[in-house]
Amino acid sequence: MLRGFRWQLLALILAAFLFAASLIFRSQPVSPAETPAISPTLALSVTSTAVIEPSPVPPTSTPPPAGTISTLREGLVGTIQRLNPLFADLNPVDHDITSLIFEGLTRTNTYGEPEPALAQSWVISSDGLEYVVTLRDDVLWQDGVPFSAVDVAYTMSILRAPDFPGSAELRNFWRTVETEIIGERLVRFRLTQPLGTFLDMLQIGILPEHALRGTNGAQLVTHPFDLTPIGTGPYQLEQIQVNDQGQPTQIDLRAATVYRQRPEARDRYPIERISFVLYNSFDSAAQALSSGSIDGLAAQTAQQRRQLFDLANSNPGIALNTQLEPLLGVLIFNWQQDTTRFFREQRVRVALASGLDRSSVIERNLSNVAVEANSPLMPNSWAYVTDLPWPAYAPDTARVELQLASERLAAIAARNADDEATPEGGESAPTTTPDGFLFHFSILVPDDPARVNMAQEIAAQWSQLNLAVGVEAVSLADYHARLEAGEFDVAIVEYALGASTDPDVYTFWHQGQFVPDGLNYGGADDRTISQLLERARRDPNGINRIELYQAFQREFAERVIAIPLYYPLFTYATSPRLTNVQLGTIGALSDRFRTLGDWRVN
Repeated sequence: MLRGFRWQLLALILAAFLFAASLIFRSQPVSPAETPAISPTLALSVTSTAVIEPSPVPPTSTPPPAGTISTLREGLVGTIQRLNPLFADLNPVDHDITSLIFEGLTRTNTYGEPEPALAQSWVISSDGLEYVVTLRDDVLWQDGVPFSAVDVAYTMSILRAPDFPGSAELRNFWRTVETEIIGERLVRFRLTQPLGTFLDMLQIGILPEHALRGTNGAQLVTHPFDLTPIGTGPYQLEQIQVNDQGQPTQIDLRAATVYRQRPEARDRYPIERISFVLYNSFDSAAQALSSGSIDGLAAQTAQQRRQLFDLANSNPGIALNTQLEPLLGVLIFNWQQDTTRFFREQRVRVALASGLDRSSVIERNLSNVAVEANSPLMPNSWAYVTDLPWPAYAPDTARVELQLASERLAAIAARNADDEATPEGGESAPTTTPDGFLFHFSILVPDDPARVNMAQEIAAQWSQLNLAVGVEAVSLADYHARLEAGEFDVAIVEYALGASTDPDVYTFWHQGQFVPDGLNYGGADDRTISQLLERARRDPNGINRIELYQAFQREFAERVIAIPLYYPLFTYATSPRLTNVQLGTIGALSDRFRTLGDWRVN
């Protein structure tokens, strides 16, 4: 009798089964490892009522057995503030961690060139004002939501918002760039003027619009997202550990499943977890490395580099991995000051360069922490020239050239003097100062032993050329104040050449970049140099830029616009547990993780 109702009975049984299964599924507890933890103390620091909890996609492969998970323990000095890429430049600790959680549209390759990351490709208009970027279609956020052009547009809208509370430099730049969605995977950027470095600017981490919908720039700075981030990078937040006072002590990341499914990550990233252990001082972090409590520690200053070098000498198990840090230590002249206008004379600058044995100065004062510099660009830059025409070390020639320069300047001064001040048949203007020296000047340095000793050695060498050269060692605050005010004769400065490794050094050497518009502290004023820098930064064509920057370097060396001294060494110390570490090009300190996919933890 029930034969006519068999399909209805089957449907009823199936519905009952699905209902029971859903009840069982909803009753299962969420594993702590699947939801990043936020401490009650940290939660008090945010005011938004929204709570973002990443929900990772379940792994498609069998997880490693318990006890076999490889974990990298990295030491960081400081504390976290916001794990948000838009604020990461305000805190080195945040920058290191967010570099593994988030990605930009581009990244830097081994040769220091921009290459696609979240972008798949791009097309640049002939006038260099428009960039149409095609986005990848295989990228998921760490909560499983697909990445799209909406995320890019949202991130850029936050950056250029008047209420953006992050770096003013970031806000001011992105306010000049218009972003437009022209397709689900297409974004168009419009610039107000051509900028050859724009692709490097696209390295800024992208935020998930779906997790922050409705949040403006001012609200973002106190949003819970900053402590429960969701990115597209190789690692995602697992938990934040705190002490009894509620202060963060360790940030644990784990490999992001959605990233491992991408082609570039397959068969790579064997390190399952990264634990960032926070320390109050570099000394305590170095002690932890020595005792084996952590596996990696990066130095940020010359003094820290020396500490790691000494530590490795006393502990053979510790390996030092070095690469050039994106800094240029350079000796600059004050071209604008009335008492040192003789530095405008090319013959004077060339003579000073040929009268200085830079190699010996660097070797004696910065051994193991820096190498000699021979260009205003980084050696790992795609535009670097190896055989620049710097004057050879020749103190005898330098002495003669300085004498000739002094006589020429004296003759010019005499011609410009009032006729009444020079009686007919009188002697020409003196070629030396009353005390017999050709020129007087001093070298300004911060009160750091290594740089003071270096300045004193430079002064001693130049004093052999009939020059009166002194050294002024002042506090760091006074040093910066005098640089910005242009109150110095000669100074040793360290120019940060940028996190992107692009060779754009316009702000340091262009004649229009005097303080406060730029960082041309000495007022170097050379039109040929400035024109080359203008053309190179406006041209989006890589081949053209190479030619322009190579010409710039040759002119810089021939004219001795300044005297490059050293490149500091970036030093990353690792324990015996960590192997296969090969550092690539370093732009930012977090770039030590660029090759992390190949590292191994024993």
